[in-house]
Amino acid sequence: MTDIFQGLNSRQREAVEATEGRIRVVAGAGTGKTKALTHRYAYIVNVLGIDPANILCLTFTNKAAAEMRSRISAMVQSGDYNDFVCTLHGFCVKFLRQEIYRIGFPKSFTVLDEEDSKAIAKQAMDELGIKRTEKTVKQFLDAIGAEKALNGYIQAYMLPGCRITDEMRRTSRLAGYVARQMKHYALDFDDLMNVTKYILDHFQDACDHWQKKLNYIMVDEAQDCNLDDWDLVERLSAGHRNLFVVGDPDQCIYEWRGARPDLFVNFAAERTIILDENYRSTPRILDVANSVISNNQNRIPKDLFTRKAEGKAVIHFHAKSEKEETEWIVGEIRHILDGGGKVNDIAILYRSSYQSRALEQELLNAHLEYTIWGGTRFFERKEIKDALGYLRLVNNQDDDLSFERIINVPSRKLGRKFLDSVRALSAGKGISLYSALQLVGDSKSAGFIELIEDGKQFARENRVSDLLNRLLEGSGYKKMVREDQDEDRLENLDELLSSIRFYESVRTPEESTLADYLQDIALYTNDDHRKDTPTLKLMTIHQAKGLEFPYVFITGLSEGIFPNMRTIREGKKNGEEEERRLMYVAVTRAEKALFLTESEGFNIAAKTMKYPSRFLAEIKQEYLVTEGSVPEELWKGTRNLSHVLDQEDFSAERAAFQSPFQLGDVVCHSVFGEGVIIAANKDFTSFDVQFDNGAVRTLRAGFIRPADLP
Repeated sequence: MTDIFQGLNSRQREAVEATEGRIRVVAGAGTGKTKALTHRYAYIVNVLGIDPANILCLTFTNKAAAEMRSRISAMVQSGDYNDFVCTLHGFCVKFLRQEIYRIGFPKSFTVLDEEDSKAIAKQAMDELGIKRTEKTVKQFLDAIGAEKALNGYIQAYMLPGCRITDEMRRTSRLAGYVARQMKHYALDFDDLMNVTKYILDHFQDACDHWQKKLNYIMVDEAQDCNLDDWDLVERLSAGHRNLFVVGDPDQCIYEWRGARPDLFVNFAAERTIILDENYRSTPRILDVANSVISNNQNRIPKDLFTRKAEGKAVIHFHAKSEKEETEWIVGEIRHILDGGGKVNDIAILYRSSYQSRALEQELLNAHLEYTIWGGTRFFERKEIKDALGYLRLVNNQDDDLSFERIINVPSRKLGRKFLDSVRALSAGKGISLYSALQLVGDSKSAGFIELIEDGKQFARENRVSDLLNRLLEGSGYKKMVREDQDEDRLENLDELLSSIRFYESVRTPEESTLADYLQDIALYTNDDHRKDTPTLKLMTIHQAKGLEFPYVFITGLSEGIFPNMRTIREGKKNGEEEERRLMYVAVTRAEKALFLTESEGFNIAAKTMKYPSRFLAEIKQEYLVTEGSVPEELWKGTRNLSHVLDQEDFSAERAAFQSPFQLGDVVCHSVFGEGVIIAANKDFTSFDVQFDNGAVRTLRAGFIRPADLP
């Protein structure tokens, strides 16, 4: 075992030793919060002697939980950590495996991932006569989630004795959806939290047991918790009142998902510890981050500092056009590479995904390889869903969703008529589709049945990775993909096998059974599986959360793009503060060098001329080296446009809507010719128009007309 205090600064050590009561740790970007959390866990086990089975350590992604388990294992004796180092939904699954019998469910209930939920939604929509498109399915599931948030559905549809009639299925989307869940004893993500809270609310002995069991509770990234998350954590910690929350309100960028930074800011702590020594970035980068975020009100004041050398100056590049902006970025990347920098040390960040188009075009022209970070989630790719479908059916022959997915993949020449007869028998006898197939089975389906039965036997004595390889070969699935000559799909299947082997390598055989793996994999998110490749990384700032790179470019820093006009319009001051937190997150991804870029032209998203972002204006001039001359008129436009957006009653926005002209319109004047509206007065009755010769005139609405009118 290593020395628990080795490598900790005084504040981190204070956090490690603060074990009793309600403790809040405000951990700035790059200040070693994971180190503090994991060392605290080891301290509680090694020094206080608490059994790991009585410690709950929560974080927001399986990837982060795996990292914590790995670090903890290096500091405690073998076996002195357990499955209670997990995500919040992961804990709910573990809780429900023990407690869900109280509402008549088997402990082997199924956890639905997003694709499974979509499949059930489509079935319910068909019965309700609702048109199925990608958009309507999402809207349907959003509505289901909203209805479930009201909760009464558990008592109405899911408890023993509840009956969902055909009439209810045909008239209620929630009833139709839940009826299909109940057929498989399946819970979606919303249910995991809701059913856990229901049991704690309605079964006092269960609540007492878990409150007594969990001596210490630690919550990572607590600023991203929503009301339900906080409610559950507070309830579980009520017994011993040892609740340790770690977070940074300045990095709360998921309010649109329900995160509530104010709940962390207003947390009733008995003790607050601030981690403000940054180990990631240079002082110059931190000066920029601190000067921007200090403009927010809903925060706990802190200034990050570092003991690193001063480093490179932060560059602000102002371009005359988007083309010039992207060319400059490519030129700087060339300088970095020529100076010995590695291509995968560089990230280009932007506010919205559409902004990647111009960058991609320029990178392609320059023959620079890049990766768009995001896109289709790894576990949502067809070949991965198919492979997991085989595993899920081997694990649970009542899983009709997996049966439907793989019964004819690869093709077994099982026609629609035959499969309809299987479905009819399943419905008539109230048995699973697989059981019905066994009864109806013919020579074409015999091989499939034999494959699944062999898999069941094989799984009892062998690893999940070996089982999957056996199923992919035995089913002919790998052969089908090879014959399609689809290298990407083959690589994805190989990557899945590799990820399962890694899963097995960090767990004991008892902790890595087929059931355990499928349970964990259903909770995975895009953040949990990202294949790092030696290329430039392009990504939205939301996708960059939790990552760091030696060289970071933040592009498209124009008012209305970043900060985003819609976010400010809908959220007003709260929206502006969330956008500023997003800027803070983007800046603090950089380790060695930071480049901030924007350009002149027309802002398609905001339908205005482009003006530099207010966030650039908030940075003290001595913290930046500006390349490219920024006309004072543009800074004036920044102030004017940000003022319009910040009006609490949005009267200027309404005036703009009612006006025949808007910012960015091309207009014509009888003497001055054609020009572009670059600013307007509060009532949108007079406008600043910039003409082709560069001159700007303030003109009343009656003296200009749209350029496309005679």
